[in-house]
This record gives sequence, C-alpha cells and structure tokens, in this order.
Amino acid sequence: MCTGSGCRASRWHGRSLRRRVDTPEAPFLPSFPVGTSEETAARLTGSGLRITAPRRAVLEAMAAFEAPFTIEELSAAAPDVGRATVFRTVKLLLEADVVCRMVIEDGSVRYELSGGGHHHHLICGECGAVREFADAGLDALIQANAAGAGFSLDGHSLELYGRCAACS
Repeated sequence: MCTGSGCRASRWHGRSLRRRVDTPEAPFLPSFPVGTSEETAARLTGSGLRITAPRRAVLEAMAAFEAPFTIEELSAAAPDVGRATVFRTVKLLLEADVVCRMVIEDGSVRYELSGGGHHHHLICGECGAVREFADAGLDALIQANAAGAGFSLDGHSLELYGRCAACS
C-alpha cells in the first residue's frame, strides 16, 4: 500500500497484510490511490483544513504503512505526537474521507489511507490480503432494501471475508 521506499509491514494475527493489485478480470480499485503524504496534505488543505506539524507527522506515518494499521501501531509510528492527538487526527481524516475504517473478521478495527469515494473490502482470512472494490449496483440494492423497510440510511460499511485467489 505504500508508494515510497522504507515501508514497514503491519501484522494481523502474525501474518503480513498486503494489498493485491488491480487485474483486468475484476473491477478493483488501485492498490494505493492516495500517493504520498504530500498529496494527501494537499487534499486536506484543498478542503480548508490546516496541516499542523502533528497532523503532518501522522500523515507521514500513515503513508509509511504497507497495510491497514491500528491506532496503537500509528501512535508507535509517530512517537512525537500525543496519543490523543493521533486519535483526533484519525477522526478528522475519517470525516474528510482521507482515511477509511475497516473491521477485521476477529472484530478488531484497522485504518488505511483512502483515495476517497465509497468502497468495500475483501479480506483474506488466510494470508491477510485486503482488496478494495466499488459496486454501484450493490450500493443501490442496499439503499433499496433500507428504503423498503422504511429505514433512512445514513451510510453503510461492508467487509467480505474469505480466501483470495492465491489461497483458494
């Protein structure tokens, strides 16, 4: 998931998480659509948000991760930034659609930089690979089901768990 050198691998259940690249057979999103922390910072300033030194440090730590990360891992990767500031920054970045949140099969929560736009995740329980995908038809079906039940949908999140092609 990193575009620069010197990436550190994150671990989930002792297995390295890695993202598979887009293939012609499947309409998946690019492997890491965000680019560098500088590009991400430019997206934030374009949205009217200030890039303070602690926010920049958190963005740089996020960009260095090769895989989805926990808040604890992010805090350790940005030791000069206070834990509360890391939490507030992640919340701000979630609201700005710069970071996405995913729930792993065991219930733990991980984050990753996002290129924006609504998407879902395929998570391999064998090797830990994570792939993003977008499907407007699926989203419309979810909206229709909510409306049919008289439910006013504010949003949704979808993680699919199974085995990737390499592990099947």
